[in-house]
Amino acid sequence: MLRATGLTRRYGGVTALSEVDIALAPGEVHAVVGENGAGKSTLVKLLSGVERPDAGTLSRLDRIALVAQELTVFPDLTVAENLFPLDPPRRGFLVSRRRMASLASPVLRELGLDVPLDARAGTLSLADQQLVEIGRALLREPAVLILDEPTSALPADAVSRLMGVLRKLVSRGVAVLYVSHFLEEVLRIATRITVLRDGRSVLAGVETASVDLDGVVAAMLGNRALAPVAQRRPPRDGPPALVVDGLFSVAPGEIVGLAGLQGAGHLEVLAALSGRGSGTGMPRSVRAAVRAGVAFVPSDRKRYGLMLDKPLWQNTSAAAWLGAGRGGWWLHRRAHVSAARRSITRLRIRGGPDDLVATLSGGNQQKVVFAKWLEADPRLLVLDDPTRGVDVGARAEMHAVISSLAAAGTPVVLASTDLAELCELCDRVLVFQRGRVVARLTRSELSERALSVAMNAGT
Repeated sequence: MLRATGLTRRYGGVTALSEVDIALAPGEVHAVVGENGAGKSTLVKLLSGVERPDAGTLSRLDRIALVAQELTVFPDLTVAENLFPLDPPRRGFLVSRRRMASLASPVLRELGLDVPLDARAGTLSLADQQLVEIGRALLREPAVLILDEPTSALPADAVSRLMGVLRKLVSRGVAVLYVSHFLEEVLRIATRITVLRDGRSVLAGVETASVDLDGVVAAMLGNRALAPVAQRRPPRDGPPALVVDGLFSVAPGEIVGLAGLQGAGHLEVLAALSGRGSGTGMPRSVRAAVRAGVAFVPSDRKRYGLMLDKPLWQNTSAAAWLGAGRGGWWLHRRAHVSAARRSITRLRIRGGPDDLVATLSGGNQQKVVFAKWLEADPRLLVLDDPTRGVDVGARAEMHAVISSLAAAGTPVVLASTDLAELCELCDRVLVFQRGRVVARLTRSELSERALSVAMNAGT
C-alpha cells in the first residue's frame, strides 16, 4: 500500500499542491486527472520520491517505478543501455549483452516494440522512445508503477497493448497510479479516480463505476465552461493555397488531416512542409519555412518547439522575430511582452511573461508552442499532435483557435494520433500507407472506426 496524507508542495510563493490525500492498494489502477497546472505532476514527483513535500505524511513501498511525462531516454545510448541504465546484467565483471536481450525481448514484444536493441535511442520515433521508457519501468518489476501521461505519444494500437500489459500487472498485485488527459481511457482502465483542481483534490479516490465523463469534466473545470468551437465556413473556392505534388492540395480555410500507422509516411510530409525534411518545392530549412509563413507545432515540444531556459515572452515572440529577420529581442521587449500577455489570456496559460518555460507544466508548455506561431500570423498551419499532453479544457481551447484560424482563411494540415481529434476538426482526412495515400475520407465519412479500418487495411 502507498498512502499519502495532507501532501503540500510550494515553489516560492506558489502553492502547487495543497493538503492532498491519496492511497494506492495492490492490484488496482488509481487514476489522477485534472487540468494543466492542477498539480498532477507535482503529486507524481512527491509520491515517487523525486521531490519532498513541504507538509504531509507519506508511506510508500521501496519498489516504485516511474514513467515521467517528459521523456528521459538517453539519445546517444542504445535501446538496451536505456533499458538497464544503472544496473545492467553482468557475467562476472562484464556487461552481458546476451542476458540483456533475454530479459528485454519478452517485455518489448509484449509492448509491441520491434526495434534492434543496439539501435541508438535518439533515432527512434517519439512513440518508440515512450515505449522504451515504459519497458525500462516494467523490467524493474515494481510493486508500484506510476505512469504520467504514458499514452500521449502512442498510436491507438500501442495504447491497446499497454492496456493489456497493465491488466496483467494488476492481476499480479501491482498497484498502478495512472495520470492521463484521455478521460475515456481513464474510465476504462481505472478502478478509482482522483480529480485535482488548483492543487486540491475535488474528488478523492472515488470508484470510477460511480462517475461518468461529464461528471469528471465538471469536477476538473469547476464553474468554467469548455471553450466553444468557432463557427466553421466551407473552404473557399478558387486556387488551392497549398499543393503537395502527387498527394493532395489544401484550399484556403480547409483543415486536411493526415493519418497512418507509424512509418506510414504522413509525418514525413509534415517534416518537408516545415523545412525539416526534403521534397520538391518544399522549404529548404526551418528559417525558410518560417519566412514563407509556415507555422509548425511539433509533437516533441522540448526538442523542436521551446527554449526551456528562456522566459515565456521570448518563446512566444521567437517565430515572429525569426520571420521578420530584424534586430534583437531586447530592442522590442515591450511589444513582445505585451503580445505574450495577450497569448496568456487567449490560451489561458498558467504563467507570467517572465516565467522560465522550463518551470511550466507540460500542457502549458504546449500552449506556449501554439502561442509562438499565432503571434507570427501564419499563412499555413502545420500541426503534429498539437494537443498532446493537454487537458480537456485546453484541448477545447486549442480546437477553437484552430477552427477560428481556418474560418479566417488559413489552410491547416493536421496529423494526430488522436482519431477523435481528426474527426472533430478536419474537412477531410488522407490515410497513408507505405508513403502513399490509400484512402480519402470526407467529413461525412469520418469516424474513428472508419479511420482505424483504413489505416490497418492490408497491413
